[in-house]
Amino acid sequence: MENQSNNNINEAEVALYLEQNPQFFAAHTSLLASMHLPNPHGGGTVSLAERQQAAQREKIHQIERKYSELLQFGIENDEKNNKVHNLTLALLNASNLSEIATVLNSSLQNDFSLSSSKILLWAEPKNSEDASLSMFDEVDDVSKSWTQALVEPYCGKLPNENFASINTNDNVKSYAMTALEIGTPIGLLVIASEDEKRFYPEMGTVFVKRIGQLLSAVISRHIV
Repeated sequence: MENQSNNNINEAEVALYLEQNPQFFAAHTSLLASMHLPNPHGGGTVSLAERQQAAQREKIHQIERKYSELLQFGIENDEKNNKVHNLTLALLNASNLSEIATVLNSSLQNDFSLSSSKILLWAEPKNSEDASLSMFDEVDDVSKSWTQALVEPYCGKLPNENFASINTNDNVKSYAMTALEIGTPIGLLVIASEDEKRFYPEMGTVFVKRIGQLLSAVISRHIV
């Protein structure tokens, strides 16, 4: 045990000395060629200089991979921003609630490759003829209470099997849901996907939240 402790102390002293004296190898260049270390990529050994080169190459590869990932994220975000921008223009040009629902569902299906969407409202429409729209169908208390307690958009599987107002079919596997608010919650936007991995609890929700805020703003012109 004593020999092992001494070896550890000696190794630490050597490491500290080399760290504090970076000119050591400049004064002993022959060591760079004569010292050999285990090859990290297989059997045998490589020189210290070769090991350093390999380590530098690996760092460069890691940086390149990270840069590629960030670049891809940037491209995907730009594409999403363009799609949300186009949806914004379409919703602003919609003249009534029926057109708003049609524009929203068409954009989510065609631009975002989502299965379907549904708007649930428990506010009163300004135009009495709009009361017959499906978005004004009675919302069950469980769905309403859950929405009113929602702080951030929800992503994942259906959180409660008792959500009677959220009509689904067997093909829907995941959901994104966000409250529609005009000061206080007045409804719920439900976005459905047949891909169980499309919406999951850990995913970012900034775009879902923006669409919910946008939809709330355009709907506010048509309700009491």
